[in-house]
Amino acid sequence: MRIEISFVALASIAALAVVCAHARTRGAAPASGASAGERGPTTRPYWFTDKGRNAEGFQVYEAESPWHAGKTRLRILLPDRMDKDKRYRVMYVLPVEASDGRLYGDGLAEVRKLDLHNRHKLICVQPGFSHVPWYADHPTDHQKWQESYFVKLVLPFIERTCPALAEPRGRLLLGFSKSGWGAWSLLLRHPKVFGKAVAWDAPLVKARPDQFGMGEIFGTQENFEKYRITALLARQAGRLGKTERLALLGYGNFRDHHLAVRKQLLALKLPHRYADGPQRKHHWSGGWVAEAVEFLAGK
Repeated sequence: MRIEISFVALASIAALAVVCAHARTRGAAPASGASAGERGPTTRPYWFTDKGRNAEGFQVYEAESPWHAGKTRLRILLPDRMDKDKRYRVMYVLPVEASDGRLYGDGLAEVRKLDLHNRHKLICVQPGFSHVPWYADHPTDHQKWQESYFVKLVLPFIERTCPALAEPRGRLLLGFSKSGWGAWSLLLRHPKVFGKAVAWDAPLVKARPDQFGMGEIFGTQENFEKYRITALLARQAGRLGKTERLALLGYGNFRDHHLAVRKQLLALKLPHRYADGPQRKHHWSGGWVAEAVEFLAGK
């Protein structure tokens, strides 16, 4: 089934919620996406094509958008048992690689292996990106608008097709390395949209976009400054409230970055969850995911 994302609501969230709960057998119905805002393409349609349930047990949608190149996959893992009258929190498992790269493992598969979607009653979603994901919008290339794609298209699609809790405490971000950066930058830039974010082993004190494929996405130093984590923390600390919304849980390669951010967090008196190790493999299966999800799903 092919689902066009227009800029007009086509059905109520209540009616569409039932669809996602049964998506494993019935597919999904049309849903509307969010406006592209004041800049960029707004006339080309967006599509999610229902590809059914794959061999791994995930519901898969093929996504087409002017905000990325070609087609990408959106995978959804639902709790085995769902109450049709309940709204569920959604944990976004943010990929660290482009397309279906698995050099560093598979985050959604790790969540399923540990049965965390059932243990914590979470809808778990992993979007795909055509370019190395840094969760930012390129200043000129619309096919690298990763932040806009995720915030303005993926979130509305999930919340209009799944029984999702469409408020900050229902939107949780899990990431490591590049996607740990992405989890923190998304929450810091959109504190009224997302509730909690975990970064594990992430290069959070990078001051220039000069490594790890950053330049391809951020484009310029001026654009990078909008997403620089240390600058965002300084600007946004007063908007995050008095509860722990950010977590920094261990390291593999970037302990020096974590120690520096920890020092800044303490200076800002910003509530957070912190663990200095143990050192683990820089991989989704490194043994850190369960603790991270425990933080996200906790009260």
